Amino acid sequence: MSIARTPQPPYTAVIFTSLRTDGDNGYDVMSERMNRLAAEQPGFLGIESARDSLGVTVSYWSSDEAAAAWKQVSEHVIAQERGRSVWYADYQVRVATVTRSYGATGSR
Repeated sequence: MSIARTPQPPYTAVIFTSLRTDGDNGYDVMSERMNRLAAEQPGFLGIESARDSLGVTVSYWSSDEAAAAWKQVSEHVIAQERGRSVWYADYQVRVATVTRSYGATGSR
């Protein structure tokens, strides 16, 4: 995984923070599938993820509408339901508008 290369702001960031339950229970396969499926969606800009005891995944979208459309994709809805019932002990989703972005390489 690498740092997402996003365009000049503004764009939308969906920040998903989670605490997992014990065991895989099909999580890794579904996670990979969701990453591939998200990348096929209109308005997808990139994704970054890190997991230790706390997991944080940030997906970037061209607009709030594109992010909201991803939430409604049928296969993603199934993954969300499985997350609530099996994979996550706790989670939080935050949606934000990125107004500024800069970094050490590829500064914007």
